[in-house]
Amino acid sequence: QVRLVESGGGLVQAGGSLRLSCVPSGPTFSNYNMGWFRQAPGKEREFVAVIRWSSGTTYYADFVKGRFTISRDNAKNTVYLQMNSLKPEDTAVYYCAAALKAFVGSSRTNPQYYDYWGQGTQVTVSS
Repeated sequence: QVRLVESGGGLVQAGGSLRLSCVPSGPTFSNYNMGWFRQAPGKEREFVAVIRWSSGTTYYADFVKGRFTISRDNAKNTVYLQMNSLKPEDTAVYYCAAALKAFVGSSRTNPQYYDYWGQGTQVTVSS
């Protein structure tokens, strides 16, 4: 069984920065895809970014490209989402997710292709 624990959320002013962390446990994640999703009140869960653990290859949603950076630290067994230039519309619960199979087409952005999810961490950006 895989367990994902997110942390690092909080309240920040527009233009500020936060760094989210995700610590997985259980089976090895060396060849897995680790993603970040977010869900705002009244909206469906949306894709933010994903990283392949082994290679570091990344893919981002268009609305965060240039502002957010996903990375991983093998020594610390941690996936990060560095969020800069935050906007009020970034306010949401952010979830860490793990996909154990290869992506095809646009599946990397689809929550249905991810196998495990964390509990989420709240990010609130004030104007």
